[in-house]
Amino acid sequence: MTSTNPGPRIGGYRQEVDHQKLGPALLIASSLVLAIRTARWSPTHSDGLSNVEWDKEVEHSVRIAKVVLSHLTGRCPELFQTKQVLGMSLQMKKCLSDRLPLD
Repeated sequence: MTSTNPGPRIGGYRQEVDHQKLGPALLIASSLVLAIRTARWSPTHSDGLSNVEWDKEVEHSVRIAKVVLSHLTGRCPELFQTKQVLGMSLQMKKCLSDRLPLD
């Protein structure tokens, strides 16, 4: 039976990676990258002052972990938890594009 309602319709569900649950994975991945990159550093003691070289390594490790997670979620989304997201039908997309200016 066809709907007589001319309004937009939802086109079912699609599976997407749940990005809100990737926080712990990013923390673990960046910590591992940092540990591997700094394994041969000599141990030093800090008097509470920030070490610029250490800060750069931490930032770089997080950047590497983000790139790897982004690559994996794009190419192998089945490795991560997913959530169901409402999909839009073509009619709904056209309706939204007609109502909302792109600029």
